[in-house]
Amino acid sequence: MASESLSQAPRAETVKVSRKLRRNKGETNLAGYVFIAPWLIGFLCLTLWPVAQSFYLSFTDYSLLDAPVWTGTSNYHNIFTNDTTFTKSLSVTFIFVLVSVPLKLFFSLMVAMALNKNVRGMNIYRTAIYFPSLIGGSIAVAALWRNMFGLDGYVNQVLSWFGIEGVGWITNPHTSLGTLILLNTWQFGSTMVIFLAGLKQVPQELYESASVDGAGRVRKFISITLPMLSPVMFFNLVLGIIGSFQTFTSAFIITKGGPINSTYMYAMFLYEKAFKHYQMGYASALAWILLVIVALLTLLNFVASRYWVFYETDGGKAK
Repeated sequence: MASESLSQAPRAETVKVSRKLRRNKGETNLAGYVFIAPWLIGFLCLTLWPVAQSFYLSFTDYSLLDAPVWTGTSNYHNIFTNDTTFTKSLSVTFIFVLVSVPLKLFFSLMVAMALNKNVRGMNIYRTAIYFPSLIGGSIAVAALWRNMFGLDGYVNQVLSWFGIEGVGWITNPHTSLGTLILLNTWQFGSTMVIFLAGLKQVPQELYESASVDGAGRVRKFISITLPMLSPVMFFNLVLGIIGSFQTFTSAFIITKGGPINSTYMYAMFLYEKAFKHYQMGYASALAWILLVIVALLTLLNFVASRYWVFYETDGGKAK
């Protein structure tokens, strides 16, 4: 009997300890949930629920004034078969993305490399170059850009000094989209900062070893800088594609989609369907199509990244 009581004592003590640990763990989890509750409530109410509602409305005829009426896949059918504006806006947006994103990446990388120098006062130069990006994408910048490239704008005034006749940059269908691409490229600050941070992580020993082997600047850039920056470049590429597909402010303020729908972005088409024609169900379907397109392009980038994005491993090899 005594031996049994002695054997049961450690078990009882173990049970008490385990219960105490579970209680402490539960209290810790509860504290964590309390701290994340504001974000969690905001995510559920302001993000997840509107997304779910949008998906439901994409299968309805909803005008904001009347109750939604279930129509099945008619919105999607009309978009893909009868709506020529959908095809036009999507093609304009694809051209914008295909041209502006590579230009922005290239220009950002070149500026980042120029600022990656140990020069006196470099922090001032970096701040001055990044400063315009703090107001990038705003209505004020778009209005300024419209005044700069208008018929009587500053650009044409400078060209007139050299005897060049004024160009309708935003009124000519052949140059209007290029003006928006130029604006998107000019807003390179955030991308440049990310590239600059990546350049700071490249070991200088690699460049020194390459110099000993007789490699020039171009060879160093191709064999060292680009491979070491490939993860950063991939990150900026994905964000650039997602952001470019959502371009709205510049097209709406500068060109209003014209001339002849040459700058009629997909986001602008979606906006007008929702808040100008009050076809909220139709606009919801457009939004989900955009989501699928961006998701597929992102997935394609992740698949292709296996062949050009290199990550350092413990063995010093790149995979």
